[in-house]
Amino acid sequence: MIENDVQCVLDAMRRPPFALDDEAIAWVESTLARLSQDEKIGQLFCNILGSFDRDAFVASLEVCKPGGLMYVPGDAEAEVEFSNLLRDVLNVPPLIAANLEKGGNGIVNGGVSFGSPTAVAATGDVAMAARLGDVCGAEGAAVGANWAFAPIIDIDYNFRNPITNLRTFGSDPERVRDMGVAYVEAVQAHGVAASIKHFPGDGRDELDQHLVTTVNDLSVEDWDATYGQAYRASIEAGAMTVMVAHIQQPDYSRKLRPGIKDEDILPASLAPELMGDLLRGELGFNGLTVTDASTMAGFTIPMARSKSVPGAIAAGADMFLFARNLEEDVAFMRAGVEDGTISPGRFDSAVARVLGLKAALGLHRATAPLSAQAAREVVGREQHQQWTAECADRSITLVKEQAGLLPLSPQTHQRILFIPLEDESSASYGVRVGACEEVRQLLVAEGFEATPYVAPTSFDAGPTTDVIDEYDAIVYVANISTQIAENTVRITWAQPMGANAPHFAASVPTIFISLENPYHLLDVPRVKTFINTYGSTPTILKSLVDKLTGRSAFTGVSPADPFCGRWDTRL
Repeated sequence: MIENDVQCVLDAMRRPPFALDDEAIAWVESTLARLSQDEKIGQLFCNILGSFDRDAFVASLEVCKPGGLMYVPGDAEAEVEFSNLLRDVLNVPPLIAANLEKGGNGIVNGGVSFGSPTAVAATGDVAMAARLGDVCGAEGAAVGANWAFAPIIDIDYNFRNPITNLRTFGSDPERVRDMGVAYVEAVQAHGVAASIKHFPGDGRDELDQHLVTTVNDLSVEDWDATYGQAYRASIEAGAMTVMVAHIQQPDYSRKLRPGIKDEDILPASLAPELMGDLLRGELGFNGLTVTDASTMAGFTIPMARSKSVPGAIAAGADMFLFARNLEEDVAFMRAGVEDGTISPGRFDSAVARVLGLKAALGLHRATAPLSAQAAREVVGREQHQQWTAECADRSITLVKEQAGLLPLSPQTHQRILFIPLEDESSASYGVRVGACEEVRQLLVAEGFEATPYVAPTSFDAGPTTDVIDEYDAIVYVANISTQIAENTVRITWAQPMGANAPHFAASVPTIFISLENPYHLLDVPRVKTFINTYGSTPTILKSLVDKLTGRSAFTGVSPADPFCGRWDTRL
């Protein structure tokens, strides 16, 4: 069901999720009619904005006048200024997107880091997901965003998956469905289109689509009952866009294309049967489709880029996310239009959808310029910070506990051996390096002696009794996060012989606290007290210490299996 009739597309846009009136339809038609071929091609591209450099951006317009741009986090003043500039230099108002997955910090410095989707899920409260969407919508719109690359409605079935992890609402399909809907409705109330992702669904295998084309291996029936219900619910709730991933769904491809050869099974971003027959046909999606980042290996591996760039649009995508080389990719897209890879009807249908989304967001109407002062009143506002503190308080999870150890008190466990697990190189990936030391300092402020662990320099580490006699408790804090281009998230212990591994857990009361990964019990199965915080912000760390010391109760419930399906992790 690939859309090749622009009039049918225009008629369809009168229905949800765009629900355009006569004025908006007229704007789409007139704009489509006046755009040149190259200007239409530009509308297909959503490029990433690496910096708010006016001159560099204006120069890039010689290559492509994009239909959309994705912001990376920057200062509110610069973003407001640039958002106003875009209206002046582009002949069609742009979509402005950001990864608004866990708060306004996804687009603007000083924005609230509300909480990871897994933290939200651990509260067990669908209203918390609505608050996440509210924060993302309000803070994003304040600096010009009108498109959220969120919510993530993947399902975290495989604890070894290096990408889903804290980015999902957990492993329960119904919770994922309900929280996804709550986010969609809340963010779109701010005039920010939601983009449910990553269709047809990540979290089944243990691969990373940044590095390889990945696979959702569920049967058709099981997919319908899980990922399918999550997508259907968000679509019925009015989600305006879907991000289509570089993930294969072999069973659905085989159902929809009987006899398809294994080598012809493509990721959804290149598969007409998944974008057309499944998403638009069986699920009834009537909004805009955008590929996931086209620079990922999951997209580049299946076919030559000269074919995949226009091939994604020909297969049913309306927008093409990012470019490996903008000039080259625009040339590939142009060649695809001119040689018929993208038929005239499919070309105009895709552009019409892009324009239709803009009209649905009211971008076709004149609006007052954004104000930096007004943005500062929204970004990081007190109400958002209060909600953030509540999410932290309600999400931190005591996975298992050694009887009598908690709450910690300087009177009973003053002498703590503190063992941080953190990789400083992760700072380049956006991890809050230093969170372990922040926890240690918070414990010192409570009156504990938190002595940092020093690894021995030889195999002779001294008598075991030294540790047993000198410390009342051992506290591990792991700040190890999933990262793009790293296939596994495991603990790398110190040498020699894993010197900082839990050698003394049977002799000294030991607590393991994981800040950024809920599955570290795989590596420390016999540690008897284990805590997941699902994040490492100062707000979360303060709440963590409140719970360690008994000022606050643990109320979070694991939204996925922290025991990794193993028996020994429960000991």
